[in-house]
Amino acid sequence: MQVSFHFLRSLMLFVLAGVCEIGGGWLVWKWMRDSKPSWWGLAGALVLVVYGIIPTLQTSHFGRVYAVYGGFFIVLSLLWGWAIDGDQPDAADVIGSAIALLGVVLMMYWPRTPAIAVTN
Repeated sequence: MQVSFHFLRSLMLFVLAGVCEIGGGWLVWKWMRDSKPSWWGLAGALVLVVYGIIPTLQTSHFGRVYAVYGGFFIVLSLLWGWAIDGDQPDAADVIGSAIALLGVVLMMYWPRTPAIAVTN
C-alpha cells in the first residue's frame, strides 16, 4: 500500500499544529503558574500565533480541519504530559484517545467524491 504525499503532509501539519499549540500553551502555563521569566510567556504567545497559521495549510474546509485537529490534540496533549511533565496516561486515557483518533482519521481521510458546484 502506497501512502500518498498529501496524506503524510496532512498528518505532519496536524502534528506540527499540536506541538505549537501545546508547546505555546505550556510555555504560558509555566510562566503564569511556575513563575518562569516573562519571556517564556512571550515565546509561548508567539508560538501560539504560528499554531494559528498552520491549519490554514490543510486542504479541507475549516470545520473539518478544526474538528479533526481536536482528536490529534487529545493524543498529543497526553503524549506531551507524559514526555515533558512525567504524567503517564492511564488505561482510560489511552482507550479514549484511541477512540478519538480513530474517529477523526475517518472524518479526515475517508474517501469522498468531489462536491459538485451548484449554480443558480
